[in-house]
Amino acid sequence: MSYRLGVDVGGTFTDLLLLDQQSGNFWRHKTPSTPQDSSQGILTGLNAICQEAGTSPSGIEFFLHGTTVATNAMLEGKGARVGLITTDGYRQIMQIARSFVPGGLAGWIVWPKPEPLAALEDSFEIVGRIDAQGSEISPIDETEIRQILEELKDSGIEALTVSLINAYLNGAHEIRVGELAAEIMPDIPVSLSHQVLPEMQEYERTLTTVANASVRPVVGKYVRNLRDSLRSCEMNGSLSLLRSDGGLMSSEKAEDHPVSLLMSGPAGGVTGAIWVGRNAGIKNILTLDVGGTSTDVALIENLEARRQRTTEVGHLSVRASALDVKTVGAGGGSIAYVPELTGALRVGPESAGAVPGPVAYGKGGTQPTVTDANVVLGYLPESLLGGSFKLDREGAEKSVQIIADSLGISLMAAARGIIDIVNENMFGALRMISVQQGYDPRHFALMGFGGAGPLHVNAVARLMDSWPAISPVSPGVLCALGDATTRMRTETARSFSRRFNETDEAEVIGLLQEISAQTRAELMEEGIADQDITSEFELDVRYEGQAFEVPLSIDEKTLLQDGLAGVTDRFDEEHHRLFTFNMESAHELVNIRAVALGPELDLPAPKLKTGNGDPAAAKLRDHQLWADGKMQAAIIYDRSKLLAGDIIPGPAIVIEMDSTTLIEADCIGTVDQVGNILINLA
Repeated sequence: MSYRLGVDVGGTFTDLLLLDQQSGNFWRHKTPSTPQDSSQGILTGLNAICQEAGTSPSGIEFFLHGTTVATNAMLEGKGARVGLITTDGYRQIMQIARSFVPGGLAGWIVWPKPEPLAALEDSFEIVGRIDAQGSEISPIDETEIRQILEELKDSGIEALTVSLINAYLNGAHEIRVGELAAEIMPDIPVSLSHQVLPEMQEYERTLTTVANASVRPVVGKYVRNLRDSLRSCEMNGSLSLLRSDGGLMSSEKAEDHPVSLLMSGPAGGVTGAIWVGRNAGIKNILTLDVGGTSTDVALIENLEARRQRTTEVGHLSVRASALDVKTVGAGGGSIAYVPELTGALRVGPESAGAVPGPVAYGKGGTQPTVTDANVVLGYLPESLLGGSFKLDREGAEKSVQIIADSLGISLMAAARGIIDIVNENMFGALRMISVQQGYDPRHFALMGFGGAGPLHVNAVARLMDSWPAISPVSPGVLCALGDATTRMRTETARSFSRRFNETDEAEVIGLLQEISAQTRAELMEEGIADQDITSEFELDVRYEGQAFEVPLSIDEKTLLQDGLAGVTDRFDEEHHRLFTFNMESAHELVNIRAVALGPELDLPAPKLKTGNGDPAAAKLRDHQLWADGKMQAAIIYDRSKLLAGDIIPGPAIVIEMDSTTLIEADCIGTVDQVGNILINLA
């Protein structure tokens, strides 16, 4: 027997999904996260899920893991102390940045400029220069470099970045500095800019390399600990981590290149949604991943997720490919409050987290949260996780009553107000990735997952007018399913920076084939056979004089067939969709990238037995919930007993081990062949 295990570590729960690669059977498990050391929660879950499946950890061939370790280190400012070596005259590169001030007109008055990831006292300049064509103008001085490295070593830095001007064209100087650093401070990890991001624009290249250096010690320690813990319980399969762009990388590569993991957490849900969409025959999907602390949304068109060239983490914009995921501070644990100043109800972004959690969890929480409002309205029945988790309804009512009293309204109106506001917050995030990018949300289905997604998906679909609203099978562990079903991915880039009318097509194709061979070789080192690797190209194009590019994906066959003229036509089309206009200016090719992808896991979803359309056999009990301003009769169903073709009229609640689905009063849920609940307006 050989198994794949997907593991997704969230702020509140660690989700595991074990997949039998032969039969397609799967087991799922949720265990509380252990923030002080995530690997403890992972091992607890690993032993429990292996026991359920009647196997041992030694039967696991692939351990696939989405993690927020790198993200949290960045957000909480817990990265390592980074030393920076740059070219003479560029010492203040991190301080000058891109002189961009967020916020309104008075932003510069009230905006405290964030501390750069590499402090000025830890930044040093060296002589030596490469020109814009990649030729050496002046050599480096090794005596000076040794002196600076000794000084940095004594100052107590924990990681080193070398980012020299024009190194993306010729990395010889950086390599030599790296060799000297390895000799003088062998225990300090060194990140070289031409290896991390071989692209022009020295600030972005330096920032990305410094960010990589900053999280390297944290991620390295985490990955090594996890690998040792897994080996000690005889899990000898391969350990891979999910990249921000939805691909996988080996744990060894992740130690050297952790900047690719900054959006690893949310990427799992998107890859899981693509797998569900493929099996359900739905190609255009908006995702709504609602956790305890935050909601992540993304757009999938033709079963392809939108990617972007920058990863936004807090105030930093790092150049690393990532899925285009937007996050808002709205989740099950988001706290509701009424500020004295405005007297208007607010929800989030503060969250009750895993400890103490919502009041209804009975773990000492006192502030009203979204989960408490759902309990009060009757949308969350009193028992969760298959009855192993009882909710405190009285406590929830007491906490929401505080809001009702502050606003002078009834308990039910206050609870419904909390839900309406959190739904509006999710709606705002979804508009950012659809309407603001030139997509019409009415052409997309809305898939809700994560612990609380299916509770809100019906209401949010109504706001978006995106139907059907989908509650997938095992929505609470869909991120872990995404981790388990994704494929290896690697990419590399070159800056090109030339007008199309001055560019030789053969030269571009030759360069792409050269870097494509490099990415394929990386995957072959991971043990993937050459015939199982798929190659894709990406070109960053802009109108001459513009300050930003539009990335376009293209395969080799199309490029050879349509040539560069086909690329400029596609760019004009995409530019018009994004910005509603085109320009007369010449087209410029800025960067080229090659992407190599490992084999896709061809895993069909198990089919359900077909019923007669009547879900009566799955009925658990009658229930009362609040809808349209009054208490209404509803029915609670057990999801595991539903059959394909069952039609569930709302209002109804469908409960399962890891989530609860709410079907609203004027809607109807239909169970499809593979068990997804598709909700449409009646």
